[in-house]
Amino acid sequence: MVRNQMMTALFKPMFLFVLSPDGTPYTWWVGRGSEKHFYWGGSGPGIQKCACGIDRNCTDPKYDCNCDADLRQWREDAGLLIYKEHLPVSQVAVGDTNRPSSEAKLTVGPLRCQGDNNYWNAASFTTPSSYLHFATFQGETSADISFYFKTSAPYGVFLENLGNTDFIRLELKSPKVISFSFDVGNGPVELTVHSDTPLNDDQWHRVMAERNVKQAVLQLDQTYRASQLAPAQGHTRLELFSQLYVGAAGGQRGFLGCIRALRMNGITLDLEERAKVTPGVKPGCQGHCTSFGMYCRNGGKCVEKYNGYLCDCTDTAYDGPFCTRDVGGFFEAGTLVKYNFLPEAVAGASRDSKILTHQLTPHEVNLTKEEVAFSFSTSNAPAILMYVSSKTQDYLAVVLRQNGSLQVRYNLGGLKEPFSIDVDQRNLANGQPHSINMSRVDRSITIQLDHYPPVSYTLPDASDTQFNLVKTLFLGKVYETGHIDPVFERYNTPGFVGCLSRVQFNSVAPLKSALRIVSQDTPTAGQTDRPPAAASPVSYQGKLLESNCGSSPLTIPPMSAATDPWHLDNTDAEYPFNEERVIPDGVNRDSAIIGGIIAVVIFTILCTLVFLIRYMFRHKGTYHTNEAKSTGESATESADTAIIGTDNPETIDESKKEWFI
Repeated sequence: MVRNQMMTALFKPMFLFVLSPDGTPYTWWVGRGSEKHFYWGGSGPGIQKCACGIDRNCTDPKYDCNCDADLRQWREDAGLLIYKEHLPVSQVAVGDTNRPSSEAKLTVGPLRCQGDNNYWNAASFTTPSSYLHFATFQGETSADISFYFKTSAPYGVFLENLGNTDFIRLELKSPKVISFSFDVGNGPVELTVHSDTPLNDDQWHRVMAERNVKQAVLQLDQTYRASQLAPAQGHTRLELFSQLYVGAAGGQRGFLGCIRALRMNGITLDLEERAKVTPGVKPGCQGHCTSFGMYCRNGGKCVEKYNGYLCDCTDTAYDGPFCTRDVGGFFEAGTLVKYNFLPEAVAGASRDSKILTHQLTPHEVNLTKEEVAFSFSTSNAPAILMYVSSKTQDYLAVVLRQNGSLQVRYNLGGLKEPFSIDVDQRNLANGQPHSINMSRVDRSITIQLDHYPPVSYTLPDASDTQFNLVKTLFLGKVYETGHIDPVFERYNTPGFVGCLSRVQFNSVAPLKSALRIVSQDTPTAGQTDRPPAAASPVSYQGKLLESNCGSSPLTIPPMSAATDPWHLDNTDAEYPFNEERVIPDGVNRDSAIIGGIIAVVIFTILCTLVFLIRYMFRHKGTYHTNEAKSTGESATESADTAIIGTDNPETIDESKKEWFI
């Protein structure tokens, strides 16, 4: 595995490697282990040069970095940092920028990882006499050897090649000593490095050995190093004729353990391919999980492979190379998943139901602790999310009530009514993804909803603590032939509609198992019949579709109970155990809202009617005149005469106006 990080520096003017008054460069970076490093991209540890300094093409030949030229123009130094032991870059210190016109711009690129098949090319030596042989090593004037090893043995020969008198050998001489010996005709030469800790700790260690006409060098884990100059006069050519033996040769103490990534003069030897046809040697190595097992997440088990490792996600609710991908399923109305812990008669089961069971031992079905985890999203309530039944009347249920609030119900015996926990009073049937993690140990129950802190609850002293004869786990709906709490009968219609994902009950992943059955039951192109699946405890009814709905982000963050003005403080409230005896909260709240709306509508209608009636009576009349009232003397006069006798004709005309409503 190769890791590198890009670093680009632009300075005007700036000093990278010019020393400050205290003797350190003005600029450096900090990597893993909080260590300062004074080399830059394109260079290496201990080399205080930039890439242009190594290539000898810097702007000013007097300096080893373009940015050290102290020019007014912008200059750039860039390159890759490839020593993974020092990565990633965590801090960069830039100095000498307080001078007039002094500017700096520094960029650190992303950390990139690349795999190398040669890095995993390995062989395991299982007996002291086992070895691999290759063609004669051609290293007359220069020999450059590197490899990794892992062993629990106190000694062993890594490799050896012989000549008439010349030879070359690398060996673990004792639990703390590595030896590099050779003879080019001037007599045997041996270099050793001593480790502070034992090397037979079954951990990976790296050995690098180099020999040329000037000197010989041996290095262990880039920590321990030994070197020796070649004699001024004498032979310099290493003359070999036998085969190269890796592991043991000539009666030497053979190596027991694993060797990988063996490179000799830049060529990687194919240990794996040769080991396939060699007795006593196996291709690949055991023990990758010691170094890399941490990458198997969410309960995934690391499995040794010859060329690496594998994360086994079988017993988890996740999938993918590292057990990090949620496995989710979409439930339509009437869909259920059933997981049988105990065998049961299949008579009466639906024809399109796939009922498969297996037998568990008694200690697996009498529980004093449970671990439950899953995510859900739905817009419908009420609904059963999970229901675990038993051969007795014990059960565990996680449900959404009529108002969408989440409730957990335990019935372990000893109480007149089940023990109910109202996890949250908010409406969680809002189409958003929510997650619940719950654990019980005896009487102690801990529940965490979404990203909020876990909350602890305690079963009453009168309650039993053992979940007896656990029989069946249901998701989405309950299809039970035995006793079932009447509270849940109305939760079954139409059942849960929405998404469930990463469902886990102790070591069981029922939804993931059901989706595997679904994929087996789905015929491929050109195939109409599929043989029945092997015996399995899981079954399903209805239409179940695998979906990545569980990985959907929360688009509307839920309101914290501490800041929610509508959140009920249930520290003093008493919630009845039997839900049948009370009208659900959602019904009361909905009735009050509907009644208020009806009252407003009726009041508005009445006000409108009153206004219309008053308007009509105010203008009601068929004919208005200004006729003179008849008296005894003028009773015989007509109405016309009376009108003519009026003094004000305008008044008369105005009074003769008529209104018709």
